[in-house]
Amino acid sequence: MIVDVVRAVDTDGPEILALRHSAEDWLAERGIIQWHPREITLEQIRAQISRGEFVVARDRVQSRIVGALRLIWSDPAVWPDSDEPAGYVHGLVIDRAFSGTSMGERLLGWALRRSAEEGAQYLRLDCVETNVRLRRYYRDAGFVEVGRRDFGDVVDNGWFSVVLFERSLT
Repeated sequence: MIVDVVRAVDTDGPEILALRHSAEDWLAERGIIQWHPREITLEQIRAQISRGEFVVARDRVQSRIVGALRLIWSDPAVWPDSDEPAGYVHGLVIDRAFSGTSMGERLLGWALRRSAEEGAQYLRLDCVETNVRLRRYYRDAGFVEVGRRDFGDVVDNGWFSVVLFERSLT
């Protein structure tokens, strides 16, 4: 399969959201906590697309999106004490039909190259601390765990922690 990684356009929003919903459902069916189902809206995705944050992996033959991610240049909510230039990946999602085809590695490779082109010293990402499988995936992709960040309020059961990962670009 030939795939092009390109900037998302506004009309890609519904397809990106459908991929996200499919991934949320798949995770929930397996009891894996990573994303809260339906926490992201189409309006949020369209706003992120309009800011140039989303890229998609598009199957050249079928012209459908088989993966997506957001790449941003600061992330004070998750990485508040970070001063070094870095790219930050969020929302990496792959069509389950393409699981095991290295599509995630291809998108992360794109993000690594793009971040280096922008002069970043690191590519950073995070995942929920209890998602052991995803943590292993990121370590296998060359990322190093460098810390954790706690969110939420124990009172309303919204408490969760994320593990912070980075990969040096130098």
